[in-house]
Amino acid sequence: MADSYISRKMDKGTINISEDVVASLVRSAVTETDGVAELASTVGYEDAESGTRKAIKGVKVRFKDEEICADAVITVKYGGSILDVAKKVQENALSAIQTSTGFEDASVNVHVAGVAF
Repeated sequence: MADSYISRKMDKGTINISEDVVASLVRSAVTETDGVAELASTVGYEDAESGTRKAIKGVKVRFKDEEICADAVITVKYGGSILDVAKKVQENALSAIQTSTGFEDASVNVHVAGVAF
């Protein structure tokens, strides 16, 4: 995952931010959201370039042109509104990405994998 960067050309040079940094921001935002029991321990996905399966810890980040796309797989605490928790996760993660990186063009997909009792 660390090989991919999103770049922004500035007056005095270029700023590069790795996927790992963005994934870390999203993980923090998600785990601090009320109603989230945990991130999924690992999520498997197929790497389009190499065709191999990779495992990640609950968050996957991709850079597509000038857009940051993040996926978070969560478990929701029992008793809360799944939709409300997922929306709050989406808002918090998106805010963390935009505030910390300065990239406004971002999206966050939330996948609810279970409910913790």
